[in-house]
Formats: sequence, structure tokens, C-alpha cells
Amino acid sequence: MKLTGKAWKFGADIDTDLIIPARYLNTSDPGELAKHCMEDADPEFAGKVLPGDIIVAESNFGCGSSREHAPIAIKAAGVSCVIAASFARIFYRNAFNMGLPILESPAAAREIRSGEQLQVDLSSGQIVNISRDTVYQAQPIPPFMQELLDAGGLIPYVMKTSASRS
Repeated sequence: MKLTGKAWKFGADIDTDLIIPARYLNTSDPGELAKHCMEDADPEFAGKVLPGDIIVAESNFGCGSSREHAPIAIKAAGVSCVIAASFARIFYRNAFNMGLPILESPAAAREIRSGEQLQVDLSSGQIVNISRDTVYQAQPIPPFMQELLDAGGLIPYVMKTSASRS
């Protein structure tokens, strides 16, 4: 699956409170969460992000509490993929469970700038910076994790596979 979008660059240690502030956790409605996505890191993000855009961040993206609201908010905001130098382990797992593709690439995270156009091939792990004609290689998403993403997350995947067995 190839994704294309504009990069939104963030720094290191973007915690789940920056992704979706705790004051909005009285709802699990994806549309409501999307309205406040990244609000404390960039107040203009939710109003300007376009469907398909890509978040790029430095190390330890998604650290902090283990709330699933963070990847839900990012996905509902229209972000097609998150690229970071590294992810907090619980965010990494929650992202796949919620159907949000993520790739680790320290070089891409270091060199990509906000506003640059990117193309991401999830199957190969290739990240193309179209704006600068530069290619980065991330670890490809394993086939099992790709199946989770294709289904829309863990729950849709389980429902799909359970239905096919009965």
C-alpha cells in the first residue's frame, strides 16, 4: 500500500498528552478526538491537516500513558502514517491495534521537514521525500501487522477472521 501526503514535523518525546490532551478524554468519539489532535504541540494542526498527511517525529513518539485515544485521534484526523526515529512500545502496539500505520526511520525523522511531500510504501518500508528526491528505508511492516492495518485494526481483524472460520 502506497501513501502520499504532506509532512508535519514534530520533535522528540511527543507524549500522549501532546497527541490528545487529557482534558478531552471524556469521549472516545474519533471525530471529537480528531478536533483536538496534537493541540498542545501545534494548536493549528487539527484545522490544517489534510487527509493523507503524514506525521514525522524524532525519537520516543507516543511516550506517556498507554491510552488508545492517541492513535485514534491521529487516524481520525486523517493522518495516513506516522514516521519516527522510534516509538514508545505501548504506542507502537496501540497504533497497529487501531489500524494506524507507523514506520521507524531515524534518517527520515532527522532529515524530513514540515511541508515536504512524501510517499510511503508500507510493504517495502520505502519512504520517498518527493520534495527533495530522497529515499529512506524503514523496516517493512511484517505481513501479520499489515493484515491488521488492512482490516482497520485488531477488532475488525478478529471479527473478519472469526467470520471466515464459521
